[in-house]
Amino acid sequence: MQLSQSAAAAVVLSLSLLLLLSSTTHAHNITRILAKYPEFSTFSHYLTETQLAPEINRRETITVCAVDNSGMSDLLSKHLTIGAIKNVLSLHVLLDYFDAKKLHQITDGTALAATMYQATGSAPGSAGFVNITDLKGGKVGFSPQDNDGVVSASFVKSVEAIPYNISVIQISSILPSPEAEAPAPGPSQMNITALMSTHGCKVFAETLLANPAEQTFESNVESGLTIFCPGDDAMKGFMPKFKNLTASAKQSLLEYHGIPVYQSLSGLKSSNGLTNTLATDGASKYDFTVQNDGTQVTIMTKIVTAKIVNTLIDEQPLAIYELNKVLMPRELFKGALPPAPAPAPEADAESPKPSKKKHKSPPAPSDSPADAPDGDVADQTADSNGAAGFDGGRFVAVILSLWFAFLQL
Repeated sequence: MQLSQSAAAAVVLSLSLLLLLSSTTHAHNITRILAKYPEFSTFSHYLTETQLAPEINRRETITVCAVDNSGMSDLLSKHLTIGAIKNVLSLHVLLDYFDAKKLHQITDGTALAATMYQATGSAPGSAGFVNITDLKGGKVGFSPQDNDGVVSASFVKSVEAIPYNISVIQISSILPSPEAEAPAPGPSQMNITALMSTHGCKVFAETLLANPAEQTFESNVESGLTIFCPGDDAMKGFMPKFKNLTASAKQSLLEYHGIPVYQSLSGLKSSNGLTNTLATDGASKYDFTVQNDGTQVTIMTKIVTAKIVNTLIDEQPLAIYELNKVLMPRELFKGALPPAPAPAPEADAESPKPSKKKHKSPPAPSDSPADAPDGDVADQTADSNGAAGFDGGRFVAVILSLWFAFLQL
């Protein structure tokens, strides 16, 4: 019996290790990596601002050629559009793994690497490829393929590497590319309220038109804007509450439904965390949490949880999504059920900064409605982006089951 129990213990231990290895998943997070190196703070900020960070995080094999703050200052001095900056930075993301060792062991001394700029389909001709050359004296040079063979930047050091998943290296300067730097197409001269009116958000659009918040939305379109508009049924049911708000509170609530950056649907599906809104102003947080399960995106306030049910437009720099509920900020509403703990905010990505407005979002007004929201308080799950994931409960249950089974041997 004692031998059987010893054998059972050995089997259980082996199975435990096997399950532990199979239950752990890994994913890199570029902004979290760069957060440890202040000299790359500007580079990291624009990876977030241009929405390149989530695209990098989704790739399984990638090399990021980071440039320090001084190099980024040279780029920003050109006053490029955000779309052009995205193209330039996309040229610095290689779709292959190159760490320091591999760079110095390039076959025949040179390699041609495709970049994320090439993958977008926006790069004309060979503009989306980068030549990597092992130079004399142990140096490695980088240059866009269409740069007439002139070496534009050199390898400085390896920043961080996770073989063969992601390599982050520093190069000496920004890679020049007239094609990438060309002005990206400007936002189409569309009427955002007309677009919402014809696609199921007429009540929200009409309410916006009658409020100064409409100008806040319009002024943010060119630099990047995402709007979460409640559908007509949701907005009609909410109007009695809306009418009870003060004028300033009405403006804040409407602005709460927009964020001052472009967020693609794929980007929303791959990132979680707290997000500032157009209503965020000083001490008034007016933020909400973006949460997803990979397919369904939810927007969670401390009061209500809303789901994205339709995409009206998703073309940089503008995205408009229809929600099944009105977003209710805690700053304006009271009497809600105690909320579940919110997921920890993403420490690696900066929240978007709201543009300047002519008013300050007020604290909860005395005439704000006190009734509880329609709908349940959100079920919250912790963000696991960029970290190891492990289903501890199921793992323990399996181990205990195996243990008791083998004790019967």
